[in-house]
Amino acid sequence: MVNLRDLIPARKSVQMPSFRSGDTIKVNVLVKEGDRERTQAFQGVVIKVVGGTTPGAMFTVRRISHGVGVERTFFVRSPLIESVELVRNGNVRRARLFYLRSLSGKAARIKEKARKMGALAEAIVVEPEPPIEPAPAPAAEAPATPAPAPTDAGEKK
Repeated sequence: MVNLRDLIPARKSVQMPSFRSGDTIKVNVLVKEGDRERTQAFQGVVIKVVGGTTPGAMFTVRRISHGVGVERTFFVRSPLIESVELVRNGNVRRARLFYLRSLSGKAARIKEKARKMGALAEAIVVEPEPPIEPAPAPAAEAPATPAPAPTDAGEKK
């Protein structure tokens, strides 16, 4: 019996950041035009994530292009995806953001989620400073002569 997984060539693994609905992501997609290939970025808000970590997992990204809403669905394991980067975390209370389709302008904005201090502390990497060595003591010198006291020129002795 032939297994379909053996027939499909293994694809390079793309590093996928952890993202959820409401997050803004940038997906770099491989576009073929005739015999040429190029990378095109598609940046927008994730309105739906389906499948989690299964082989058929996919996500839908929505953006506004020239006043028209454009939605694009990507399979997580698609060979056309070159990279995915998380631009900002959105603070939403739903898993499916289809209500954004009827909103426009400022009404369609999603607030940014405040980062937790634990994540912030992990992001800041502080290297310990090397210990400070004491400076060597100066060689014994003759004591310095005290400076002469200032005299008033207008005063007579």
